[in-house]
Amino acid sequence: MGELGDIQAVAFDIDGTLYETWKFNTRIVFHFLAHSHFFLHYGLVRSALRKDKAEGDFPRIQAEYMARRLRTTPEKAQEALDKIVYQGLKKYFIKITPCENAVDCVMRLKEKGIKVAILSDFPPEQKGELWGIKNLADLSMGTEECGALKPNPMAFGIMAKKLGIKPENILYVGNSYKYDVAGSKAAGMKSAWFTSKRNAKKKKDKNNELADIRFSNYADLMQVLGLN
Repeated sequence: MGELGDIQAVAFDIDGTLYETWKFNTRIVFHFLAHSHFFLHYGLVRSALRKDKAEGDFPRIQAEYMARRLRTTPEKAQEALDKIVYQGLKKYFIKITPCENAVDCVMRLKEKGIKVAILSDFPPEQKGELWGIKNLADLSMGTEECGALKPNPMAFGIMAKKLGIKPENILYVGNSYKYDVAGSKAAGMKSAWFTSKRNAKKKKDKNNELADIRFSNYADLMQVLGLN
């Protein structure tokens, strides 16, 4: 694929990448408010897990972090995580629509014989069938099952091994520069940053020079990848 080299697989983040975050956020307002205290601590825990580069039995480690913040037992913390986050948020994805041209992009990749993968910080099964994308994907996995959240390169490396493709032949697509771009590049992959039109048009600078591609519409990504 041109200057990107031999891209044999394209992997996608989910949240904020395959669908726009605001669509989800508007749907969970009341759920968030009803559990605002929990979500405050949950956000702090996820940040701490990334900062500490926590690796291993992720459910256990996360429950222990949450237990300390909520001043409860890891067992009760895990029950709350399941109820409020993993099962509690599931229903809000049902009517979320994908980003324009995202599904078409995946279909074009498959037509070209390029493998497609999904790698998200949350379990992909939480989001249902993802508008048919999961059925097209050669691999669908969450970083939690790998034992570490993005930007830890470990999850990206495990994904590459499961795909049977060298990291340098994988393009990772995500909306977070800090987690998706930096993480995939640290693992030796190419990276496509799904960002605002303003950022997509900027020349590379010291603040965002890692991304190989910047785009704000999947039609633009398809053009860069020669899928049109």
